[in-house]
Amino acid sequence: MSDAPIEPTDPADRRDAPPAARRPRGRSARARAHLEELDGREEAYVMYFKERVYATFTGLAIVLVVAANGHADPEHALFALVLGVLGIVAAGFVSDVISHLAVHQTFPVGADLMILLRVAGGALSTVVTPGILLLLAWLDVMPLDAALRASSIVYIVTLGVIGWFAVRRSRLTWAKQLLVLGILIALGFAVIGLQTLAHSI
Repeated sequence: MSDAPIEPTDPADRRDAPPAARRPRGRSARARAHLEELDGREEAYVMYFKERVYATFTGLAIVLVVAANGHADPEHALFALVLGVLGIVAAGFVSDVISHLAVHQTFPVGADLMILLRVAGGALSTVVTPGILLLLAWLDVMPLDAALRASSIVYIVTLGVIGWFAVRRSRLTWAKQLLVLGILIALGFAVIGLQTLAHSI
């Protein structure tokens, strides 16, 4: 009997397998792989990333406005967050459908429609964790201010991870990466300030 190691039968499990055959690791990598399988282009993943950023900024702004309102109750906070994020996701979906119709002169169907639905679903998923926290506050499991504080931390960390991931994937030197990251952080605070002001008026 030969003592040679047995090669894995699944080419996706081999270390020397080509990049396309390796299984993606991480939720973002899996989402990217699913979108690229449907479309075969990087643009599908760009759309996914963009809509998640929009939804995250919107959710954070709503949480900050509700937290600044001393008379808010958990029920109002939960519905304001869910409806606000749902509204921005629906607007993004309609915008993508109109853009597809204008460019391709056809309504998105099949793989094109699946891409738009996956993009919308990814953006809508940004409300899950904060929504659960506010639901726990509604059920008197935790105080509302603690739930709002935790929700804002979740959104801020999400934006930070997205920004860092985007910068790290660039071909810039480390010094330019830090500069770009600083610019993104400054722009992020500006967007948060504008959205918070808009929701508080």
